[in-house]
Amino acid sequence: MKEVVVISVGGSIIVPGHIDNRFLGEAKRAVSRLSRKYKVVICAGGGSTAREYISALRNAGCTMLEQNLMGIAVTRVNARLLASYIGNCNSEIPASLAQVRSMLRDNDVVVCGGLTPGQTSDGTTAEIAEYLGVKSLINVTNVPGLCTKDPRKFRNAKLIPRISHREFSKIMAGVRERPGQHFVLDSVAERIARRNKMRVIILEGMTNLENYLSGKRFVGTVIG
Repeated sequence: MKEVVVISVGGSIIVPGHIDNRFLGEAKRAVSRLSRKYKVVICAGGGSTAREYISALRNAGCTMLEQNLMGIAVTRVNARLLASYIGNCNSEIPASLAQVRSMLRDNDVVVCGGLTPGQTSDGTTAEIAEYLGVKSLINVTNVPGLCTKDPRKFRNAKLIPRISHREFSKIMAGVRERPGQHFVLDSVAERIARRNKMRVIILEGMTNLENYLSGKRFVGTVIG
C-alpha cells in the first residue's frame, strides 16, 4: 500500500477574502502528482469565511458550541470546493475518522473538513494522522512557517526553521484560542503531535509541499 500523507490546508490560503482560483489550480496539479506515489488526506480549514460567520454568531451572543459548529460547516464547504477542483477523489465529505479511513481504501485522495467541535483544521489533521498511524503531518498555510512575529504585520519577522515540541508548547501556552482563530497550529494538534512524537511541517504553498515530499530544499518550519 502507498504511504499516507496527511495535510492541513488553511482556509486562509483557499479563501483569502475571495476564492483563490490560482491556488486551487496549483493544488489540483500538485495533488495529482503526489497521488501517484502517496495516499493523500487533505483537511481544509475555514479561513476568512469561517471567521466572518463566527464573528456574527459571537456578536449575537450565540454559544461557543454554535460558533464551533458554524466553523465546521464552513470547512466542509471549503473541502467540497477543494475536492471538486482536484477531482478523482472522494465524492462525499467524511464526517468522522472512520469515514476518512474507509474512503481512503477506495481513493488515493480524500478531502475533509472539520470533524470535532472546539478545534481548528490543524487539530483535526493531527487526529487523522494519529488515527491512521502516520508519524508526520504537514500544514500548508499562507505564511512561510513559524516566525518570531506575525510576518503579515512585521517586516522584521524571522522564520524559525526548526523547533522542538517542548519549545513550541511554550509558545502555544501564550496563545489565546477561540473559534475562528488564525495561528500556525492549534493546541490540540500540538498535544497530539507531541505525545506521538509526530513531526510537524509548516510551509507556504504547494511548491514547498512538493519540494519537502521530494526531499528537495523547501522553506518552512519543522517541529519535532
